[in-house]
Amino acid sequence: MIEQDKVVTCTYKMYVNGENGSEELIEEATKQHPLTYCHGEHMMLPKFEEAMAGKNIGDHFDFRIDHKDAYGEYDEKGVMELDKRMFFNGDGEFDEERVFVGNIVPMNTVDGQIINAQIIEITNDKVTIDLNHPYAGEDLHFVGEIIEIRDVTPAELEAIRHPHKCGKCKGHCESHCEGHCGDCESDKCNK
Repeated sequence: MIEQDKVVTCTYKMYVNGENGSEELIEEATKQHPLTYCHGEHMMLPKFEEAMAGKNIGDHFDFRIDHKDAYGEYDEKGVMELDKRMFFNGDGEFDEERVFVGNIVPMNTVDGQIINAQIIEITNDKVTIDLNHPYAGEDLHFVGEIIEIRDVTPAELEAIRHPHKCGKCKGHCESHCEGHCGDCESDKCNK
């Protein structure tokens, strides 16, 4: 049964309201590529976990989450026009490889947080970004099936609750650091 600290694997289709009262499929997890999450560890929307609680292997689910309980209202203030020079690469040229309409790019806030922004328009001197979550303002409809439930391992729980973030190796110390990470505090780092 799905409860706190159980690893849940499921298939699902996620729909949003489409044109003329129909629904539009926007996300899908299949048996070949299912969703796996640890229940109760804030990996999923709270209302998603609430709807999944108590279900068993083989159970089918069909529930809706109002946009207010999902990704909130769409906020027009989240759309900003920025100087194109902010998107220049190290060579002083516009970074066309990463910055194109539809792409999501990481942006730094004034207090150092990293947030995702979707590029929605590029002109000769401006780039318009949207800081809203792609599903902001959307009511979500989930339909799927529980295919596995198991206990979380202590190592998995540790990784979920205390993810290792390291400056230079980007959190991949276990296999990629190779001694280049002098500021890493992980005992798994090869510094």
